[in-house]
Amino acid sequence: VLSSRLPVRLAVVSAVLFALAASIARVSLTLGDYPLALDQVTAVLIGGGEAFHRTIVLEWRIPVALSTVVFGVLLGIGGAIFQSLTRNPLGSPDVIGFDAGSYTAVVVTIILIGTRNYWSIAGVAMIGGLVTALVVYVLAYRRGIQGFRLIIVGIAVSALLGSLNAYLITRADITDAMTVGFWGAGSVSRVTWTSMVPTLIVAVFIVGAAALLAEALKKLELGDDSAVTHGLRPTPARLALLVTGVATVALVTAAAGPIGFVALAAPQLARRLTRSAGVSLLASAAMGAALLAAAYLLSLMIAQVYRSIPVGLITVCLGGIYLIWLLITEARAHSGGRR
Repeated sequence: VLSSRLPVRLAVVSAVLFALAASIARVSLTLGDYPLALDQVTAVLIGGGEAFHRTIVLEWRIPVALSTVVFGVLLGIGGAIFQSLTRNPLGSPDVIGFDAGSYTAVVVTIILIGTRNYWSIAGVAMIGGLVTALVVYVLAYRRGIQGFRLIIVGIAVSALLGSLNAYLITRADITDAMTVGFWGAGSVSRVTWTSMVPTLIVAVFIVGAAALLAEALKKLELGDDSAVTHGLRPTPARLALLVTGVATVALVTAAAGPIGFVALAAPQLARRLTRSAGVSLLASAAMGAALLAAAYLLSLMIAQVYRSIPVGLITVCLGGIYLIWLLITEARAHSGGRR
C-alpha cells in the first residue's frame, strides 16, 4: 500500500480519463452561439484559422473549457481526501457542507459588503470553507472523529447555512440577488482569462500540496497507530489534508459557484475502474476532470435545442441519481453485514 511505485492499471485508467477529459473539452469548443466545425477548431489550436474563429476559440471558449478540466481535477482531489479521511463514500465536501460555508462567505461579501473583486471573493470563500470545516470538526468530535458523525453534523450545518443564504438573498437588492442566484447555480460560462489565470496559479499550488500529502493520506488509511510506526504524525497530517481539501472546493466555489456531486462521485467511480481498495488522488482527479467536462458538454448540447443551463444544475441532477444508487448500495452492504 505504501509503495511509491504507481500500479499499471491505475496509471492507464488515469491517463485514459485525462485524455477523455481533454477530448471532451476540445469538442465543447465547437458549440456555442456561433457553432464551429471540429476541423476549424483544430486549425485554430495548431496556430491557423480565420481571425474571427481565433477570437471565438482562444479568447472566449478555451478559458471555459480549460476551467471544466481544472475544476474537475480540484473537486476530484477534494472528494478523495475527505472520503479517505472519513472512510465513508458519502464523505464529500459538498455533502459535509464545506462548499456551503464558502458559498455563504461569498454571499455575505457580495450582498452585505458589496464587492465582487475576484481576490476578495476567493479569499472569503477559502475562509468560509475553513471556518465551516472547523465548526463541523468541533461539533462532531467525541473522543475522536468518526466519519458517519462528521457527515451528519456537516449535513446539519449545511442546512443552517442554506437557510441563512436564502434569508440574505430575499433581503438583498434585486440586482445583487439575481447575481448571487445565478452564481449559486454553479456556472463556468462566465469564466474568462482574467479570472482563469489567477485561479490556475492557485490550483497549481493546491494540486502540488495534495501530491506531497498523498503518501500521508495512504498511511492514515491504515490507522493512526500504523501511521505513527511509519513515522507520520497523524494530527498535523490530518490538519494539512483538511486545509488542502477545503481549498480545492473553496477555489472552485469562488470562481464558478458551488458545483455539486462531482467530488462525491469521482473518487468512487475511479476506485471501481482502478479496482483499488482505497481512493487514489490521481485517478479521482482524472475522473473529476472527465465528469465535469462531460457535464459542461451536455449543458452545451441542451442549449442548442432548448436554453442554456448552468453546469452546476447538470451535475446536481446526475449526482442526485448517483447518490440514490450509492445510498441503496450502502444500505444493502450494511444489511448484508448484519446477517
